[in-house]
Amino acid sequence: AEFSEINLIAHADGNYAVDIQVFRNGTKVVRSFRPDFVLVRQHSFSMAENEDFRNLIIGMQYAGIPSVNSLESVYNFCDKPWVFAQLVSVYKTLGPEKFPLIEQTFYPNHKEMLTMPTFPVVVKIGHAHSGMGKIKVDNHYDFQDIASVVALTQTYATTEPFIDSKYDIRIQKIGSNYKAYMRTSISGNWKTNTGSAMLEQIAMSDKYKLWVDTCSEIFGGLDICAVKAVHGKDGKDYIFEVMDCAMPLIGEHQTEDRQHITDLVVSKMNQMLSKTPIPSPQRPTATQQPQSGSLKEPEPNKIPPQRPPPQGWGPVQPQGMQSQSQEPLQPQRMYPPGQSAKPSASQPQRPPGPTTQQPRPQAQGPPSTRLSKEAEPQPQPAPQPAPQPAPQQKPQSHPQLNKSQSLTNAFSFTESSFFRSSVNEDEAKAETIRNLRKSFASLFSD
Repeated sequence: AEFSEINLIAHADGNYAVDIQVFRNGTKVVRSFRPDFVLVRQHSFSMAENEDFRNLIIGMQYAGIPSVNSLESVYNFCDKPWVFAQLVSVYKTLGPEKFPLIEQTFYPNHKEMLTMPTFPVVVKIGHAHSGMGKIKVDNHYDFQDIASVVALTQTYATTEPFIDSKYDIRIQKIGSNYKAYMRTSISGNWKTNTGSAMLEQIAMSDKYKLWVDTCSEIFGGLDICAVKAVHGKDGKDYIFEVMDCAMPLIGEHQTEDRQHITDLVVSKMNQMLSKTPIPSPQRPTATQQPQSGSLKEPEPNKIPPQRPPPQGWGPVQPQGMQSQSQEPLQPQRMYPPGQSAKPSASQPQRPPGPTTQQPRPQAQGPPSTRLSKEAEPQPQPAPQPAPQPAPQQKPQSHPQLNKSQSLTNAFSFTESSFFRSSVNEDEAKAETIRNLRKSFASLFSD
């Protein structure tokens, strides 16, 4: 659609609507829609009649509609002297050898058009396109006549030295695609874009690429632009204009250029879409991430609670290790008053032996009989792990162990030879006691 066929309304909250006039079966119909992206391929301003559409550019910028080129750059291209001022900045940066910009003089109104430039000159009145408003002046009389015409237009004007050119040069850039063309006038008109001209594509040199790449950086960046220059008969190049996305397509590759523009617009739309956050119910939120991670690495506080151990028993271990950790915590045997378990603790690798047996109560009867029973040797059991006693089996507290048994329990040696020697001595003592008892019994009986 052309600017003359559309209208729009935009609100500060971001809502907007564009109306377009279309003809269906010979009837004009107005249709409203909301564009998401705009490609500008028409000049938004010209001093020709009914060619000022800057209000629509302002409205689209007010609505925040993205476009190619940017709406800021499109609005800045509404005045050619404003664009040429940017080229002057590039010329000062790169220098005349890398960026040969033509000399130009700006007049804000006709009152200042009193100086006599070097003739012949080209006078450009206001902002126009396609060769409109350009006049070649050969002497100062014609220059004064042109100044009077500028007074009627009430606008600015610029002057440039006339370059006797061999051909015009146009370097265009569409995204990352470059093309260079040479145009030679056949009709003999000094305006090569007017009348008959021969157009051919030329090789893209590093010099031309530097020109168009540098100009594409003005006004925040131009995705589509072209640089126009002339090659004089003196063998020098002169840059005199840069065009934006409204440039016309020329040459035999216009279909290819349109495809490049289409690809550029699609790429820009995808880029704008990726920057816009779109809420989605399938998108993982911040609260769901710990849940997915907890399936792989359980948190320490998620372990089932265990029974806290008594103080001094050490840290809690997993259930698979409870039987091993509880073994040294079983109830120990009781020692008689005044005895200590320190001698047995000095040898931790000693098998329990007779220490696991329950203490026997003192036997009733005569003292001699009790003494003989205590002196009888106890059989030596094979070393084996101490069985866990049942909770109800508790050592009795009322019987007290005699000296021989307490000494045996306190000093339990592991070597079998020592036990055998001690058993022989006990048997000899017991035999001596029995003999003495018989002797005393026989004496008292007589």
